[in-house]
Amino acid sequence: MSGTFEVIERVGVSTESIAQAVRNAVEEAHKEKKVAWFEVVEQRGRVTSEDKVEFQVKVKIGRKLN
Repeated sequence: MSGTFEVIERVGVSTESIAQAVRNAVEEAHKEKKVAWFEVVEQRGRVTSEDKVEFQVKVKIGRKLN
């Protein structure tokens, strides 16, 4: 694969799973511009004030430039 890519970072959030949090971040970025690849660089979570678990992931997303 040759060419030039831009790399952006997004944080995906889900109360379902880490995998769903990744999907949320990638799918939102893909709506703006086609995603070529992604890398999960950080995983974390929290417990909300309603005692629900929230999964959070930081994702680097590569998008091919023309």
